[in-house]
Parts: sequence; C-alpha cells; structure tokens
Amino acid sequence: MNNKISEDKILFLKNKALNIAIDSIRTTSQSGSGHPTSCMSSADLVSTIFFNELKQDLENPNNPNNDRFILSKGHAIPVVYAAYKQLGIISDEELLNLRDFDSVLEGHPTPRFKYNEAATGSLGQGLAIGIGMALNAKMEKFDYKTYVLMGDGEIAEGSVWEAASLASYYKLDNLICVVDCNKLGQTGLTMHADKEEEYAKKFEAFGFQTFVISGHNIEEILQTFQKANETKNKPIAIIAKTHKGFGLEQVQDLNNFHGKPFAKEDVEKLIKQLKDKFPEASQLKSEKHIPQMPTKVKDKKTDNKIVIDLEKDKNTNLFNLGAKIATRKAFGYALEALGKENNDIIALDGDVKNSTFTEIFEKSFPKRFVQCFIAEQSMIGIATGFESRKKIPFAATFAAFLTRAYDQIRMAGIGRNALRLCGSHCGVSIGQDGPSQMGLEDISMFRSVPNSIVLYPSDGVSTYKLVECMANYNNGVSYLRTTRPNTPVIYDKDEKFEIGGCKVLKQNNNDKVCLIGAGITLHEIMKAFEELKKQNINVSMIDLYSVKPIDTKTVIKVAKASSNKIITVEDHYLEGGLGQSVASALINEDIKVYNLAVTKIPRSGSQEKLMSYEEIDSNSIIKKVLELI
Repeated sequence: MNNKISEDKILFLKNKALNIAIDSIRTTSQSGSGHPTSCMSSADLVSTIFFNELKQDLENPNNPNNDRFILSKGHAIPVVYAAYKQLGIISDEELLNLRDFDSVLEGHPTPRFKYNEAATGSLGQGLAIGIGMALNAKMEKFDYKTYVLMGDGEIAEGSVWEAASLASYYKLDNLICVVDCNKLGQTGLTMHADKEEEYAKKFEAFGFQTFVISGHNIEEILQTFQKANETKNKPIAIIAKTHKGFGLEQVQDLNNFHGKPFAKEDVEKLIKQLKDKFPEASQLKSEKHIPQMPTKVKDKKTDNKIVIDLEKDKNTNLFNLGAKIATRKAFGYALEALGKENNDIIALDGDVKNSTFTEIFEKSFPKRFVQCFIAEQSMIGIATGFESRKKIPFAATFAAFLTRAYDQIRMAGIGRNALRLCGSHCGVSIGQDGPSQMGLEDISMFRSVPNSIVLYPSDGVSTYKLVECMANYNNGVSYLRTTRPNTPVIYDKDEKFEIGGCKVLKQNNNDKVCLIGAGITLHEIMKAFEELKKQNINVSMIDLYSVKPIDTKTVIKVAKASSNKIITVEDHYLEGGLGQSVASALINEDIKVYNLAVTKIPRSGSQEKLMSYEEIDSNSIIKKVLELI
C-alpha cells in the first residue's frame, strides 16, 4: 500500500525541479556549451531522487553507506550540479564556472568533483558501474541503494544489456535504473522514440521489475519509487516518459537542439517563461533540504600496505629455481595470497577462471568472487563500481578479450580508478588456438591509458611479486600480462621487484649489444645468450618486466656499455609495444634500437613454429646480433 503523498511535498519537489532546470540553462549559457534541453527532460526525476530518495551524509561523500547516484547520461551533468547547488554544496558562482579550465565542474562527470561517483559520458557504462556498487552493498550487508539515471539513446548500446543480464542474475533489488525517455538523440529520434513500453518489455525480458511512468508527474514518480523500494529479488527499471526541453514550447520535443546552449541575452526571458509555465512552483520560497542520513556503519581504513610472503606461501615449492610454472598460474596463487591478507580483495572473471587461474581465489573466497560470464565490458564496469566503494578489484581474462572493453578501461583511467587487470594468453606463444585468441595489442592499449602501469613478468617469482605491487598501486589502472606456456623459474624467492624497475641478468666487458625482452621472449634471449657465448660474442641482457614506467636510467647505462646498440624482442605487435616503449624512452640518446616483434598476422601452429615465423625466437635473435656486429 502506498503512503499518502502530501501536496506540500509535491510542490516542494516541483520547486526544486524548476530551479534545477533554470540553473541548467544559466550555467550552460554562461559556459557557451553544454546540453540544457537534456537537463530539462530529467529535472523532475533528479529533483525527486535527490530531495526525497537519497540518504546522504553530505559532509562525507565517501560515507560507505551513502546511497549512490550515477549519471550514465553524462552529458546532462549540469542537472546534477544544479541539484548540489540546491543542497548547498556548490555556490552559484561555482555553478556558473561550469566547463572552465580551473573548475572541477567538467562537461561530463569526473571524480574531480568529489560527489561524482564515476567518470561517465561515454554512453552505456553507468549500469555496470552501478552493479559493482550494488554488489558491494550485498557483500558488506549495507542497506544503501544505487540509482543509475540513463538516457533512452544509450539503451542502444550492447553494454547496457550485458549489464542488465548480470543485474538480474545477481537479483540486485538495491539497484534502481531510471531511463529518461525524451525520445530524441543527438541527430533524431531514438530507437523506440515515444514507445516507452518497448524499453520496458526489454528490461522485463532481462528479469527487471519495470514501471512505465510520466517523468514530469512528481506524484507518480514518488509513488513509483515507493513501489520500487518494496521490490524484492529483482533490479528495478523505471521507464520515464519525458520531454526534451520541457517547459519551453519553442524547443520542447524538437530536433536539432541537442548540445546547444541558449544565447546569454535570452536567458532572463527563458527563465520568465518557465516561471510563468509553473507559477505555483516558482512562487514557493526555495527551502534548503537536509537529506536523511544513512544508517551508520563502520568506515574502513584502506591505506595500509598489503604484504604477501612467497617463502611462507603454502605453494612455495612450486616456485623453486628451475621449476616450471606458467605466469598465469602464479598470478592465481598470488591473488589467493592477497585474499588471505586483505578482505577487500575482490576477483572478477569472464568465464575463463580455469585459464587465468582466478579459480584458485574463488575456491578460498567464494563470496568475494564475481562471475561476469563472457561480458568483459561489464566486468570492467563492475570492477570500477567496486573500486569506487574502496574495494581492491582484480579482473582477469584473455588479453585479447580486454580489447573489447577498452572504452570502459579508458574511462576508468579518466576516473583514476585503481583497477588491477590481468590479461593471459598473450602473444603467438599460445600456439594452435590461432590469432583470434592471441593478445597482441594489449601493451599498446594499456600504455596509452593515463597513470597506468604495464607489468610483464617472465617467471613465477616475478609474477607473484608484481601482483603484490599491483595491489598497492592506487593511482590508476595496473595491467599484468601473463603467458600461457610453463616457463622455468629464474629468480630466487627473495628477489625484490618494484614498479618502474628492471633486472640486468647479464653484463660483461665488451658487450656488443644489449638484448631486452620480457615474458616468453626473455627465455628466448637467454637461449640466444648461451649460443652467442659459445661463439665468444658478449651481449648484455635486461628483463624489462616494467614496460610502463620504464627504468630509462638503467637501460641507458647498460646500452652505453653495450656498444650503444639494443635489440628488443617481444611477443606483441610492433606498434606501441615493448620495443617502441624503449625507443621512445631513448629518443634523445645516441643509442640504436632495433625491434624484433610480431609483424605478420599469425596463424595456428606450435609455439616454436609461430615464434620462428614471427622471428622472435632464439635463432632470430642470434641472426640479428650477428647482422649488427
């Protein structure tokens, strides 16, 4: 049974919605850019969510039990800034600095404004992030709810339906998705235009509890949220019929006004039109709203360094010198060790847990393991949601499959989310599965993400130690590249590894060239070294396990003592890989850098044949050395 809704509450929310719409016009006009009509369609929805539904400790936006709000239709962010002005968080002067270089109020949401939950604006990502937050609440037994405001245009994104499937699978009744159906996209009608029932049918087919309402009827919106709060074991989708540019007849429901602010000289006239359109709401004296406080829960401290000890690990014998273990499996053991040390470690999988060995973590900590199935975009979005709620997420799949989630990864980079990602089965060395399964673009992809680190271990010990480094890296996305085949352990268990380091494995007097590799190619370099030694040819060797950041100082020092010549060898395409990382770092040095990399489209075959075909095996390395000297 719905509670009776007072006329005073309805009028109060109408007043807030009117002020939000007005301020959305003012700030975008002052900026000379933005999307006022998209803000106006959602003003009533935002008013009701912010001033009736959200439980927020405004003085502490990171309160672990605050209700969460994600604006997936990020271009409408002025409507949120306007709401925070009404809450007293933003001054009018700050609001009118929208999109200025020195303002934290950017054109699409980023965490520079500390009340923004995530970087959005690349459409279709908010729902997955919301799932991560909602799952976190379930894990922690918190009672906060997560609200995601979406646009009907972004519903065309496949990532939305990936996420919808997972929200239903996990029965997230603490997740409320609101779709602002104003029927207009950037260039024309959205897919279903004003047939809102079609969106509802889709969400219902995916297992959601759905409601189709008017997005401008405050009483109906309130009643629907009451029903949503009573829903059990299903995520909720509220499909709200709205009007783009609501309240201004000269633009309402008309095309070609998307992303076009109104002229400054017209603003006062437009404000008067809105006030005349909604006289009761405009005449009400605007009141400051104090949100209901969330239930108090204990806030966790998350700044302690996480330490794992390989020599005390129950699997330590697998890491003895000379023992063979795949780096992907060493990752699984290290992840399990981290899970024992810290309850905030979360593992996410894309239905490859027996290949990435996240199943080792799952066996020990099933409640902290999230199966995302074959939905890599959602896996990254969910990891982002977890990380924003102070969890330490590790997500793993084949390196090749992370490419389809690159948009989510780059947005995590913009949001400065500390995601820990592992890409296994990299390079042609995976063998017969063929090129579709070979991660050959991943180093390039992750190097280009701001504040990212790229780590490429060559044996079990370095893998274990670098996973520990990732757990303690909180400034952005970290990426670990792991190999399918077993490789021998070359480091003692007490060897130290750090982000931005490298290992000089061999260095002699009169070295003719410096060989640099990582992962599988380091072992080919070691074979080549032994053969060259028999021919009395001295070469130096570097394990460049940190591809980004790179230890430029050490590389230069060793190269200068090696006749100013470097050969890099990598199981990755040439463009953007390890070799070009070295070349760009040394661009101002008088050092010649030669790259051996994958330059031909691979095919199915044995590891040995493929590495020979791509000229990155030991014989090819020897041939290149002899050619240079």
